[in-house]
Amino acid sequence: MDEGDILFFRIQIHLIRRKIMTIYDELVARGLIAQVTDEKEIKELINNGKATFYIGFDPTADSLHVGHFMALCLMKRLQMAGNKPIVLIGGGTAQIGDPSGRTDMRQMMTTETINHNVECFKKQMSRFIDFGEGKAIMVNNADWLMDLNYVDVLREVGAHFSVNRMLTAECYKQRMEKGLSFLEFNYMIMQSYDFYTLFQKYGCNMEFGGDDQWSNMLGGTELIRRKLGKDAYAMTINLLLNSEGKKMGKTQSGAVWLDPNKTTPFEFFQYWRNVSDADVLKCIRMLTFLPLEEIDKMESWEGAQLNEAKEILAFELTKLVHGEEEATKAKEASHALFAGGANNANMPTVTVTAEDFPDGELDIISVLVKAGLCDSRGDGRRNIQQGGVSVADEKVTDISTKYTLDDFKGEGLIIRRGKKKFAKVVAE
Repeated sequence: MDEGDILFFRIQIHLIRRKIMTIYDELVARGLIAQVTDEKEIKELINNGKATFYIGFDPTADSLHVGHFMALCLMKRLQMAGNKPIVLIGGGTAQIGDPSGRTDMRQMMTTETINHNVECFKKQMSRFIDFGEGKAIMVNNADWLMDLNYVDVLREVGAHFSVNRMLTAECYKQRMEKGLSFLEFNYMIMQSYDFYTLFQKYGCNMEFGGDDQWSNMLGGTELIRRKLGKDAYAMTINLLLNSEGKKMGKTQSGAVWLDPNKTTPFEFFQYWRNVSDADVLKCIRMLTFLPLEEIDKMESWEGAQLNEAKEILAFELTKLVHGEEEATKAKEASHALFAGGANNANMPTVTVTAEDFPDGELDIISVLVKAGLCDSRGDGRRNIQQGGVSVADEKVTDISTKYTLDDFKGEGLIIRRGKKKFAKVVAE
């Protein structure tokens, strides 16, 4: 068989796969599925648009972040295949806090804070999920959890949970080392009760979530079986980990948020533009909606082509979260950074006023902190001393260097930290 024959058969395989690939097959091919309770039944449901599924989001902050990205993309894919998503906002469970993946107890939040965060989530999720009439719905478990009678829960729900079995769950093991509170111990029961309630109220037959939620999800399917004598199903998706096994979505300054006021579209773009060579194709498969055939062609890419792949990843995800216009601006600003285009209008910009110069001058460390390029003065000092800071393309090595408001008037000055972080500082 010559090379022409091999190419012909490869093309045929691609065409066949494209024609017969189901949504479940695609999830497998993209490396998304981790564990399932009953593969045959789950395939039947989601491939034929018969799944009414839910994913839970605890509103522990006023913005979703990259850690939620996998779940949002999964919901979008499944809705596009005809399945019905239920977004469960954990207004009730957030009062307790999920111990999964934690070595410490989560901070308790007020009802007012939780309600504010819920409203922020709704706005962001609408970019991914269609909440039109007859489409996806959003519910808040506070609507049923907050009115439960404790004795009734013990009798009707608690009786179906084995403490010995619960203590073997992965979600509790890390917390057991430092002390698992009884408050957190109840989280599995509450999450299971959510599934039980959604099954009865909305015909929800599946729960999806991150792989660290497996034990909690099994609790829900078991409660439905014991209480109602019916079957429900669970599927977990792989966590977004880098090649070192660490969760992605964190930077030196904290989480990568979906809210443009917390992580700008440019910063969001740059995060994905700077992923490692080892992670870029995995991220493209798992997170973008590019055809698998197109991604397969990238498998042989190396060197400069991997930089092109990173830019594709960054653009596609920024477009998904912030829209195509913002993605284009971020891409242009990124090009300007590496090309030295100091006056590009799409660069991240920070405005300073006379109030920022109480003594008429501002030292370089304060400028770095003000521009969001360093987390602290100590961080700024280290970067300057290591030769990683420049202003208007001139390296700054003296930490006592100072600037006046006039220095930033007109088109402003470009402040750079290292090769990949920069901002334009402009006087108002």
